[in-house]
Amino acid sequence: MNYQMTELARRAEERCRGRFEEIDRIAFIGTEKVLEAFAEERVQAGDFAGTTGYGYDDVGRDKLERIYARVFGCEAALVRTSFVNGTHAIACAMFACVRPGQTMVSITGGVYDTLETVIGKRGNIPGTFADYGIGYQEVPLKDGAPDLPAILEAVKDPTVSCVFIQRSRGYGIRKTLSPQEIGDLCKAVKEVNPAVVALVDNSYGEFVCEVEPVACGADLMAASLIKNPGGGLAPCGGYVAGRADLVERAANRMTLPGIGGECGASLNVNRSLYQGFFMAPHVTAQAVKTAAFCAAVMEELGYKVSPTSDEERYDIIQTIDFGDPQPLIRFCKGIQSASPVDSFASPEPGDMPGYESPVIMAAGAFIQGSSIELSCDAPIRPPYTCYMQGGLTYESGKLGILRAAQKMQEAK
Repeated sequence: MNYQMTELARRAEERCRGRFEEIDRIAFIGTEKVLEAFAEERVQAGDFAGTTGYGYDDVGRDKLERIYARVFGCEAALVRTSFVNGTHAIACAMFACVRPGQTMVSITGGVYDTLETVIGKRGNIPGTFADYGIGYQEVPLKDGAPDLPAILEAVKDPTVSCVFIQRSRGYGIRKTLSPQEIGDLCKAVKEVNPAVVALVDNSYGEFVCEVEPVACGADLMAASLIKNPGGGLAPCGGYVAGRADLVERAANRMTLPGIGGECGASLNVNRSLYQGFFMAPHVTAQAVKTAAFCAAVMEELGYKVSPTSDEERYDIIQTIDFGDPQPLIRFCKGIQSASPVDSFASPEPGDMPGYESPVIMAAGAFIQGSSIELSCDAPIRPPYTCYMQGGLTYESGKLGILRAAQKMQEAK
């Protein structure tokens, strides 16, 4: 690393000093919760043994689900590699909360891009909300935040059975919500419509704060195992956690009614899921530190970032507004060049399933698509905002950010 980059790193870390201390404090709290849950459930080596076939009486699988519920502060959890991705887990949670003739209202603007096919917003695809006669509405954000008066008006509709809340910013120019802010939204909605179920897309948020949304008033949440809770070790999968009756409904959607969560062989992945969850508070802290460092570096270079380097964080995502596609593409190429896997690859924008605009993705990950590993991606559309996340270790994340910054500087 040349002197210019070394000096840039020094200034950036000075900006982040206070934020790093807070991140470490939260990681300690999360680790304590996980350790206590492991002890309360009496985890032992035999729990790591996998099952085959139908997967009946999988003691290790069932115990891990109880651990998730304990740590997240809810009644039940479904933690399965049967979920092909986070979108699958979230979709099962969605169908657990609405029936034909009822309506789901997204109160944080539009759903994440990959969920648009689930609600029937894009493409004539069988099995969507529209196909099952389930209504969908959304309340646009106001100045990047939930519009509470409009939300309360929308949920007066007696057909509304569920409100959907996206915690993270996704591909939107908006703020990420804290678990407490989500809890306040849930409370306000239930005062108007007590029967409504509050479902949270918790992607990128686990272990970033002291508590999760289901401990603050949400009824159900779902996300991917190859983001925060997998700790970089889960090979695939997703989870649903919250009210026991809703988790059971999601399980029936994942498999079929009458089977639910009773089946699903864990094969030989239990050890990775347990160890990944044990590591998750620490690994998440490494990713959050990487994001804060990235913000500080890009602030030093004059770019607009969100959150800023000294802001409180509620997810692992860092956005950078480039205003032009070329510096964005160079930044992604720099991240790729610092990856432990496929560092020689050169990412280019292209079409991807589930996304409306061409997307560029930089990710040299041990687990394909793992967002807890250092990666960045962006839809190629104005204002050309890059979404950076992950970093299994702060040291490797720091090197990745500096390599990306150097690529940008070399092109000037």
